[in-house]
Amino acid sequence: MDSFEKDAYHRGYKFIAGIDEAGRGPLAGPVVAAAVILPMNYKNDEINDSKKLSPKRRERLYDAIYSDAIAIGLGVVEPLIIDTVNILQATLTAMQEAVLNLTCPVDYLLIDGKRQLSVSLPQEAIVKGDAKSISVASASIIAKVSRDRIMEIYHRQFPQYNFLKNKGYGTEEHLSAIRKYGVCKIHRKSFKIATASPLPETGDLFAENNFR
Repeated sequence: MDSFEKDAYHRGYKFIAGIDEAGRGPLAGPVVAAAVILPMNYKNDEINDSKKLSPKRRERLYDAIYSDAIAIGLGVVEPLIIDTVNILQATLTAMQEAVLNLTCPVDYLLIDGKRQLSVSLPQEAIVKGDAKSISVASASIIAKVSRDRIMEIYHRQFPQYNFLKNKGYGTEEHLSAIRKYGVCKIHRKSFKIATASPLPETGDLFAENNFR
């Protein structure tokens, strides 16, 4: 999980930020990105792609990463902006904000996905980086837990949609609530909610909590 970091260290970079997001697919709520700089040669064998972790383990690792990291930055883009610029641009904006919100200098970026960011820093995009890089995996955990907590706050404002459980994703329960109550201010109007299909059943033990 640290081969990308080691390669960057070997090339002379010292402050390497892993970047990932959570919340591209929901019908409601923001997209949240995190940038995480870990100490050189940092080890934690439990850190992995957030989708592969139970909610309790994610919460525990969230605390551990915040305790151990050199710096963490967050970027949050709300539904109104998502509807204005589209989800891809909103995701890239959230990632860029996360980098800019780091509290120490950064000299290299490891980004989950296929696209680089519009920032003047050396960087590398890694497909499925959250399963290949400890820095990116750490960012995936921070982004996921941070977004879940935001949706829990929204649940208190709009309990009829049960955001506490579905985190804004298109479950049958959520779609049923939309049909009954209509949409609220945090729904993404550009996502064609009226024609959305419910998420398939997966049998995954953690499926309800592993939406991205």
